[in-house]
Amino acid sequence: MRGTPQASVFTRLPRGIFALIGLVSVAAVGGALLAQYGFDIKPCPWCVLQRLIFLVIALVCLIGWLWRARASCTVSALGVLVLSACGVAAAVFQHVVAANQESCVLTLADRIITVLQLETTFPTLFQVTATCMEAASYRLLGLPFEVWSGALFVLFTLAALLILLRRAAR
Repeated sequence: MRGTPQASVFTRLPRGIFALIGLVSVAAVGGALLAQYGFDIKPCPWCVLQRLIFLVIALVCLIGWLWRARASCTVSALGVLVLSACGVAAAVFQHVVAANQESCVLTLADRIITVLQLETTFPTLFQVTATCMEAASYRLLGLPFEVWSGALFVLFTLAALLILLRRAAR
């Protein structure tokens, strides 16, 4: 069965999914930067945290795409699953709780950004320039940015589950 087209499709499927997730993750951050610098859409700490999660997902996907070993594919899929779940949680928290707060100072997102020194190390990418309430007012096609971000994280979660389920079925 190794030489059949069906076997090669199932062998390439995880790598293709990792490539797609990684590219979409980088594109999401690129879109956020375009919105920030091209259209003056200012990010709050939760927006910046989601950028970080997208970039780490892209890195994990790169590892899953490069290494062909079964174990690395499973580990990468688990990494994408956990990070995507964190992204969903961040997007939901931003939409439900943080969007109604005047200040995001000392929230979990703010603390993570501060501890990792992201604003000082990579200010172009990770500098917070808005409160959560300000960021909640921005829309793309009628929906807040965190809803779009959360939807991508949900899709990534489903894709990682697909990879893991296919791996478990083997």
